[in-house]
Amino acid sequence: MASEKRADVAVVGAGIVGLAHAWQAARLGKKVVVFERSSQAKGASVRNFGLIWPIAQPAGFVHQMALRSRELWIELLNTCKLPFSSNGCLFACYQDDEEAVGREFCSNAPGQGYTCEWLDPKRARERSDALRSQGLRGAIYSPTELMLDPRVILRELPKVFAARYSVEFRFGCPVRRIELPAVETADEKWSVDQVIVCTGHDFETLFPAEFRSSGLTRCKLQMLQTVPQPDGWKLGPALASGLSMAHYASFQMCSSYEALRKRISAKMHAYERWGIHVMVSQTEQGELTIGDSHEYSQVVDFVDKAEIEELQLDYLDSFALFPDRTIAHRWQGVYAWHPEKPFFVATPEKGCLIVTGLGGSGMTLSLGLAERVTKKFFEGTRTVAHSR
Repeated sequence: MASEKRADVAVVGAGIVGLAHAWQAARLGKKVVVFERSSQAKGASVRNFGLIWPIAQPAGFVHQMALRSRELWIELLNTCKLPFSSNGCLFACYQDDEEAVGREFCSNAPGQGYTCEWLDPKRARERSDALRSQGLRGAIYSPTELMLDPRVILRELPKVFAARYSVEFRFGCPVRRIELPAVETADEKWSVDQVIVCTGHDFETLFPAEFRSSGLTRCKLQMLQTVPQPDGWKLGPALASGLSMAHYASFQMCSSYEALRKRISAKMHAYERWGIHVMVSQTEQGELTIGDSHEYSQVVDFVDKAEIEELQLDYLDSFALFPDRTIAHRWQGVYAWHPEKPFFVATPEKGCLIVTGLGGSGMTLSLGLAERVTKKFFEGTRTVAHSR
């Protein structure tokens, strides 16, 4: 094994949660090394919609964290000169119960810190001509949501962090043992003051006993992506509809929510069985990302289900139309999820922090959570002198 190397902080995992914590640590003046088992991040962080999605977060501190995360995303993306869209989102309503929830949410949610308004069908289609006009009763419009391409972001951020903050990245370098101050891989040994473990749904490699008692499980989702749309055609806001209103906890503040939930449970059994709700975002290259589904289990089924894809596309056709719906890519993602908590943070030993379990809100919450966690975690610790 090569001679021992030195850093203030080791981050294990270069997905968005790991990168968020590495960024915050570096901004606080820490010398940071990031270990990633793969040659590049290829887990749930690059297998999602690329949405920063505050409207979906439940009212209170989680929603406020999402809004703070949004501010940090805008700061980071502008600093790094990385592309994103700030067109917000639309929840299109086509049923009586969807309209009831939509109108009630737009009436009550601003008092809880959300920015949104109810649009009649004409104004909704002015925001996005991808919405089907037939049967459209109106839509919730929120301006706070951002769209970015996670593939681009997860590829470029390590380069920026290395150049701007001297963060060192060790790709293709799985950590096999942590006994502070030592962090060991197969080929290297590092001495660090603290370590932050952000290994997503890998519960077996590091601190397995902590994960066994955590209550965490895994969630598998299925996603689709179209070919690039014709030059000049833009989706506008990200699109969602009634299934997504029933899926997200933020809408449970509405007294009309239960009627929507009961109708879907009674008449859309297959969608409920597979946890399907359908949303659409667009990449800078013009592709439309469509999904998703939710299968919860410690053991992930590696086989994707044609039934889920058919249900997703059938429901998509009920509220949206695109110039070219040809599917170019299909994939599955897996993330860590806790049935009761919005995220999981633990300290298995002094100087070591585990952060995971953000569920489907990893892109939305990571930057705000990392800011919150790192400031407390680093209180009273020293920083090794080094150049920037």
